[in-house]
Amino acid sequence: METFGERLQKLRKSKNMTQEDLASKVNVSPQAVSKWETDMASPDISLLSKLADIFDITIDELLGREVKKEVTTINEESKKDYKKRVLRILVDSNDGDHVKINFPVQLILAFKDLGKLPSITNGNNDAMKSIDWNTIFSLLEEGVVGELVSIDSNDGDKVKIVVE
Repeated sequence: METFGERLQKLRKSKNMTQEDLASKVNVSPQAVSKWETDMASPDISLLSKLADIFDITIDELLGREVKKEVTTINEESKKDYKKRVLRILVDSNDGDHVKINFPVQLILAFKDLGKLPSITNGNNDAMKSIDWNTIFSLLEEGVVGELVSIDSNDGDKVKIVVE
């Protein structure tokens, strides 16, 4: 089982941050971060939400609790309003780029009608190219909400598509 320190170190490295970088962001000494990562000490409870925000995860995930990603179907009446939903595309690249794009579904459908679907690439990253947009549109029309796509590429890039 992974310790808090091991998890914190892995999260920090996934963002290409040094202990000094993380220490600066939470206003502690680099030595404090080192102690956290070696499980010699734990961060003050007041720092947990800031740490979770830095790594774009929940406090539960920071503490090692697995969060169940739920995908559900909304009721028939709400399905009619699927065009009012938001499609969120989250990209975390291995080289430190962190992109959040919020598309109103109605805008995405307008792009679809024009034959110009969104394309998000980072250098040689092909993760977004593998997304089947027609399947995503079908799921939207069926009233599916939640995390629809989660891609972890070989080079460490991560892409998520969520409907809310």
